[in-house]
Amino acid sequence: MIAPLPPATAFVLAGGGSLGAVQVGMLQALVAAGLHPDFVVGASAGALNAACFAAQPDAEGLARLARIWRGLRRDDIFPVTLAGAALCLLGRRGHLAKPARLRALIERELPYSRLEDAPLPCHVVATDALDGTEVTLSRGDAVQALLASAAIPGVFPPVTIDGRALIDGGVASYTPISAAFSVGARRVVVVPTGFACALAEPPRGALAAALHALNLLAMRQLLADVERFAGRCELAIVPPLCPLATSSHDFSQADALVMRGEAATTRWLREGGLERAREDPRWALLPHRHRTAAVAAATA
Repeated sequence: MIAPLPPATAFVLAGGGSLGAVQVGMLQALVAAGLHPDFVVGASAGALNAACFAAQPDAEGLARLARIWRGLRRDDIFPVTLAGAALCLLGRRGHLAKPARLRALIERELPYSRLEDAPLPCHVVATDALDGTEVTLSRGDAVQALLASAAIPGVFPPVTIDGRALIDGGVASYTPISAAFSVGARRVVVVPTGFACALAEPPRGALAAALHALNLLAMRQLLADVERFAGRCELAIVPPLCPLATSSHDFSQADALVMRGEAATTRWLREGGLERAREDPRWALLPHRHRTAAVAAATA
């Protein structure tokens, strides 16, 4: 039997675009095993999942979150139009899309309006657009905080909160272990999105390529954060799906990602992975590729 997590434990949810669906399955497995955090911290897509999980941190709440992911389409998050692209090229606008659809989705699905009202404490990480510092939002307008954390530079406009222009939390830290540590966590369970290690070729399209590059950067950043905080807090990292051939721009695979995330994490927990990961979590994060097209096709 898996022992409950000790006090001062945070679940830290990474960014990762459409691969955020994996986190839902991972959380389902963690909760089913009786693991419950004292608070959650998220950046970018991970912030959206963290906020929804904080609203109802149980199996029923996660089933609802899974239904949300299964109903998402790319245009619900990234409504990029030719007109918007043209305005960017002409220098008339600094972002490809307006976040109106994402705002509507958050307002419709999030049952609280202020971060401090979440049943489970929730901290959202964004980045100061001027100096690049990490900004942790723990109080205030929840919708604005989530829009700021998901404001991918060049895709969405910055969000101004308390006089600061904020952009995607992944710019400062896609997996904000440091933010969790700064607000009191001494035991951190990282819930990653992973990266598409089995793609047959790089994603096509500017947005798809940019999201993929951010995911690659996130994994390298996570390795650096693990080195930085390994001696300062207890770390466990849920292994990302591997092999994975779904890009972070593809929302059509949400159902499969949720199911794979739950199955893989359940197996990892049963095999004592949580305890092994506390010894050395880096094995799950090292950059690698699966070069055969057969592997990519089988896991798409």
